[in-house]
Amino acid sequence: MSFSGPDRDILQTLIGFDTTSRRSNLELIEWVEAYLDRHGVPHRRVLNAEGTKSNLLATVGPNIEGGAVLSGHTDVVPVDGQPWSTDPWTAVERDGRLYGRGTCDMKGFLALALGAVPGLIAANPRKPVHLAFSYDEEIGCLGAPSMIEVIQRELPAPAFVVVGEPTDMVAVNGHKGIANFRVTVTGREAHSSQTQQGVSAIMAAVKLMASLTELAERLERDADPASAFTPKWPTLTIGLVNGGTAGNILARECKFIFDLRAQPPLDPLAILAPFIAQVRALDAALKARAPEAGVTIETLSNVPGFAPEPDGAAESFARRLAGDNGPPRAVSFATEAGQFQLAGLSTVLCGPGSIAQAHQPDEYVEVSQMERGQAFMRRLTEWAASAG
Repeated sequence: MSFSGPDRDILQTLIGFDTTSRRSNLELIEWVEAYLDRHGVPHRRVLNAEGTKSNLLATVGPNIEGGAVLSGHTDVVPVDGQPWSTDPWTAVERDGRLYGRGTCDMKGFLALALGAVPGLIAANPRKPVHLAFSYDEEIGCLGAPSMIEVIQRELPAPAFVVVGEPTDMVAVNGHKGIANFRVTVTGREAHSSQTQQGVSAIMAAVKLMASLTELAERLERDADPASAFTPKWPTLTIGLVNGGTAGNILARECKFIFDLRAQPPLDPLAILAPFIAQVRALDAALKARAPEAGVTIETLSNVPGFAPEPDGAAESFARRLAGDNGPPRAVSFATEAGQFQLAGLSTVLCGPGSIAQAHQPDEYVEVSQMERGQAFMRRLTEWAASAG
């Protein structure tokens, strides 16, 4: 069976919505709502505080316990400055691949879930299948928590959650968390020949960045050789630095952003405790030189890791549907799976495409992956229709 027909049309439509995280996703949500309305599927929004973005929840089948949640995010990363050879907002097939922003991460899975709706309805399901589409996953998994709260409060308890991130359509039972931080160092401007009159924010920031570099190296040295992750250690990287006005002016401000990706059950704040103490000490030292100077550290996001579940129900479920008999797998990228797990829901990652293609120019998903995804959804439909 080739990937064609309604599922292909749905993917084409979803790719056509520019849902880069800095933009609203409401046009896509409205299209999905209209699609669900045509099939008589009840749904509800879970909006952000400003009403500019929304999660979407829908249920196909009876509103009873024991259902399966198919979860995915609607937002995508930017295409700015990337050398695309095709229109990123059009799904283009070439050499057995479907190109376009989000084909892999992760509108391909959303298209499969929506494409399964007519077949699920026709099967007169005895168990529910819930659709849970989120916003702002790409900038810190910000949207899912409010949606998960609604699931806990309003839905009969689901048995499984399948988060359809790109895993080559095999089950993944663990991932690292990610915590993002912004450090802002404020100094006092002065001529660079008059260092006694000012405070260089950049010179102070360099000390902090050197400490983070030393911490990153120590984490690597202390890696657990038995870790299932690649790399085996918590990774710490400084991804963005801004500061200064000119080469002969002591910088008034320097900001940098870093992330720490730690495997569960490691706590990123515990790992960073000595660094945070250093920030506080440096803040006091700078204020002693200039009252307006100082250092602040902000937590931009703190997405929990996803821990393997002993005899995980969701993992067994996904393996059965995917025909997956491979070894246990863990990945280093972060997803919303840990948030579902913290809510007490058995969770697994399983979706079409490879993370190697995510966020790249000419992002693509293999047509064969989408075909495997369709087979997964057909088996899901059989499960929902069965009495057992």
